[in-house]
Amino acid sequence: MMSKDEKEELLELYKDLRVADVRDGMDWNMMHHYGSMSPDIRPLFRTRVVGIARTVRYLPYDGPMPKMSPEEYTQWSHWYYQNVCTYPWVAEIEAGDFIVMDQSGVDAGLMGSNNSLKGVQNGARGYVTNGGVRDTDELILEKVPFWSRFISQSMVQGRLRFDAKDIPVCVGGVVVHPGDVVVADGDGVIVVPRGIACEVARYAHQELKGDKVGRRKLYEELGMELDKTVL
Repeated sequence: MMSKDEKEELLELYKDLRVADVRDGMDWNMMHHYGSMSPDIRPLFRTRVVGIARTVRYLPYDGPMPKMSPEEYTQWSHWYYQNVCTYPWVAEIEAGDFIVMDQSGVDAGLMGSNNSLKGVQNGARGYVTNGGVRDTDELILEKVPFWSRFISQSMVQGRLRFDAKDIPVCVGGVVVHPGDVVVADGDGVIVVPRGIACEVARYAHQELKGDKVGRRKLYEELGMELDKTVL
């Protein structure tokens, strides 16, 4: 378990870092092969989020689909959410968590505009999944940070079942452990193992500082108004 102080320290350490800076910091620690999620994990909209990984895994549903009427399906759907595709981790979210979801690559909307917003209310900073997300127009309006492999239309009934939480998962080709640092922006998602997070941040800040100095000089020479990326 990560203490509240340790979580806050890591969040503070990474709060100004971009994905590109963190990638550089990983390279400076000879981790060229690790950390960056595959390019097909993309954001719903341009934003930047830093958080601490809280992990969850769902598997494809392999049970029977009974033949039923629409009225019966309404009741079955309620049963499904209560017994098959449950969300026990949502109530356990803490401030600063970044929710990392292994959906086994299933194209279904495990999260949408309602339950994602509930997670944010509980303290989630963002979400990433190797599956799908739906209600995306509303999620963008709500400004809920979300990175996913698919934009999905379907619900989870008959498609996904809850498996485990707070365990190592593989998302976008990266093994993510609870407590790892997750940084996400328009360049995608990168994960930093907790054990090397301080060293990675040290060199990520080194590269960010150099980039700001160089670009600020170019801004001034071009007569461009200085913005937050160079200040």
